[in-house]
Amino acid sequence: MSNTAKTLAVASAVAAALAAQGTTATAQSKEKCYGVSLAGQNDCAAGPGTTCAGTSTVDYQGNAWTLVDTGTCSDIDLPEMADGTEREGSLEPLERDLPA
Repeated sequence: MSNTAKTLAVASAVAAALAAQGTTATAQSKEKCYGVSLAGQNDCAAGPGTTCAGTSTVDYQGNAWTLVDTGTCSDIDLPEMADGTEREGSLEPLERDLPA
């Protein structure tokens, strides 16, 4: 194996290690936020009988979550509910805006 090939192999290994470290840091800076996604745009968990991503059927469905930056869940600007009360995201599943 030539020196160039060895150097390339070492550089590739270092790059892969750094990329894996960056992915871990990014994943740690996100959290599940329930009740903030539009229908079909959730990241996962949309209640019983659903599989995962994109399975919510109602806008702002309370039991469907989306990954958001840590600490921003309750700050997302959402429209008011039909009764005029404020709609907020939650770190726990909600009992509002569920499919009929």
